[in-house]
Amino acid sequence: MSTLPKPPLEAKNHSEQLVIKIQKEILTAGGWISFERFMQLALYAPGLGYYSAGSQKFGDVRKGGGDFVTAPQISPLFAQTLANQMLQILQLTQGNVLELGAGTGRLAADCLLALAELNCLPKRYFILEVSDHLRQVQLETLSQTLPKDVLQRVEWLNALPKHFEGIVIGNEVLDAIPVHIVHKNANGIEECGISVVNQQFVWQNRPINQHSAPSEAGLYEAVTNLNLPEGYTTEICPAAGGLVTSLAASIKKGVIMMIDYGFSAREYYHPQRNQGTLMCHYQHYAHSEPLIYVGLQDITAHVDFTSIAHAAVKNGLNLSGFCSQAQFLMNCGILALLSEVSPNDMASYAPLAAAAQKLLSPAEMGDLFKVIAFSKGIDAALIGFSSGDKSHTL
Repeated sequence: MSTLPKPPLEAKNHSEQLVIKIQKEILTAGGWISFERFMQLALYAPGLGYYSAGSQKFGDVRKGGGDFVTAPQISPLFAQTLANQMLQILQLTQGNVLELGAGTGRLAADCLLALAELNCLPKRYFILEVSDHLRQVQLETLSQTLPKDVLQRVEWLNALPKHFEGIVIGNEVLDAIPVHIVHKNANGIEECGISVVNQQFVWQNRPINQHSAPSEAGLYEAVTNLNLPEGYTTEICPAAGGLVTSLAASIKKGVIMMIDYGFSAREYYHPQRNQGTLMCHYQHYAHSEPLIYVGLQDITAHVDFTSIAHAAVKNGLNLSGFCSQAQFLMNCGILALLSEVSPNDMASYAPLAAAAQKLLSPAEMGDLFKVIAFSKGIDAALIGFSSGDKSHTL
C-alpha cells in the first residue's frame, strides 16, 4: 500500500526473517496454513513476531511513536477512574490484581499509584505476559514510576494461577488473539488461509464441513449457527472463548473485567459488515492488509462480546455488566476526578480535558470500546455498571 510509511532497512530485514520462517511452515504443512496460524506467527513467533520482538508498539499522546495508542497511554485519568472499580472489588474480596498482557506497564503503574492514594494496595499485582520483550519494558516503566515498596508487590507470571481471588483486568487483550477467517458462498463454508506463490503470501480458501478434522468441524458448526448470508466473510475466535474458560477455572472469588473494541453478535454479524473487522496498525496508519509488513505491524479483530459472555456463563461465571467505555468511566467517577483540577489552571486542566474527550467521545473511544465483567462468589452490583448496563443486548 503506497500510502503507508516505508519501513527502514533493519526492520525490512527483520520482517524477511519472519517471512522465511512462515513460508517454511507453510511448505511443511503441505502448502497451506489457516489465517489463524499465520496471525499467531506474525504476532507471537519467538524473537520475530510483532509482540515478541523489540520494536516500539505502543504510542503515547505525550511522546508520540509506536503504531497505536491505548487508553492508559492517553492519560493517567483512565487508570485513576478504573481504580475506583478495583477498590470496590478488592474490598469485597480482600484479594489481588491480575493484569493480562500489560503492554508498556503504564496501566499497572497508574493503577497502583491510584490504589495507594485510595489506601487499598493489593498484596500482589500479578502480570501475565507472554512477551519477554514487553516484560522488560513493563519492568522499566514500573521501576521508573513506583516507590520501591509498591514495586515489590508486582509479580510476573508464566501461567494463570490455579486459585485466584480479586480482580482480573484485560485491556485490549481479546482483540490480539488470533482469529480464523471464514467465507460463506453458494457451495458452503470455506476457511481463508495463506499459501505461497512466487515467494509471496497469497490468500487461498479451503472448504470445511461437518466431516472435516475436529477443529475445523467445530469451526464449521460455529459458522453454521450464525446463519450468515451468501458472500459473507467474517472472523471466528475460539481461542478467546478458551481464554475465558481458563479464567473461569482460575478465579475462585472475584471479577474478570475485559475492556476492548467490539460488538454484540447482532452488530458483529450485521449484513452490512460482510467483510469482517480485521484491521492492521502500522505507525498510526490503519489498513486491512495483513500479508504485508509481517512482524512489523499489529493485526487485530474486533471482539464478539456475545460469544465471550456465552463462554463465561457456560463455565460458571455470572455476567455482571456490559456497557460502553464512556458509560463505565462516568459511572466510576471520571468527571469527578476531572473536576478536582481547576479549569483556571489551564496547564493542568487542558490535557486532562482533552484526554477525557478522547476516552468518552462517541467519535473517539467512548462507544466503540466496551467493558464487560464476569463474577464468581460476589453478589454486590458493580459501580461501573450502575447506569447504562446493556447486558440484555448480548
